[in-house]
Amino acid sequence: MEHRPRMLETSLTRLEQKKMRTWKLQEAKSRFSEVVDLTLTEGPQLVTKRGSGAVVILAVEDYRRLVGDAPNLIDHLLSAPRGEAVAITRSKQPIRDLDL
Repeated sequence: MEHRPRMLETSLTRLEQKKMRTWKLQEAKSRFSEVVDLTLTEGPQLVTKRGSGAVVILAVEDYRRLVGDAPNLIDHLLSAPRGEAVAITRSKQPIRDLDL
């Protein structure tokens, strides 16, 4: 299942094209401090799980640059254009019988 927000798709594709050091999950767990230090000095680090890319570890500055000033859902919905009220009328026909 893909959990990648669409707004990050292009930026992450560019990150994936950069030369990143790759770590197996177990190695990254046992050497996490080193992974963090390398992330801060060399850039994003790719962690694999069962041979496939699982996560990219980013410095906070890189993450903020990727996300930018993306509004949260509530701000986005509140900023939506306001239209005219929608008048909804129900059918006057009786509800049909349903055999289960």
